[in-house]
Amino acid sequence: MPKFLIQATYTPEGAKGLLEEGASGRRAAVDQVVAGLGGQVEAVYFAFGEDDIVLIVDFPDPVSMAAVSLTVKASGALTTRATPLLTLDEVDEAARRRVPFRAPGR
Repeated sequence: MPKFLIQATYTPEGAKGLLEEGASGRRAAVDQVVAGLGGQVEAVYFAFGEDDIVLIVDFPDPVSMAAVSLTVKASGALTTRATPLLTLDEVDEAARRRVPFRAPGR
């Protein structure tokens, strides 16, 4: 199952909601959304600095991740970025594939 790193920052409106609901309330909401699309939450961490929350989630396919991303961004409560995560075996497989590429000017 594809794994993703999600980094998010609350907007002022989203931060107010977090203060009202608490971290455990937001974790429950994340679990519900991810499980509803057939996925699983591996980790949730709250942070401070550039990102307010960092998650590692598994989804059955990239389209499910895109659906969540679009829905969350449309809410206006968070800005997010999702990064696909690859296993060592997946990177080894990618390294074995030959790609016919020519750099510009060569």
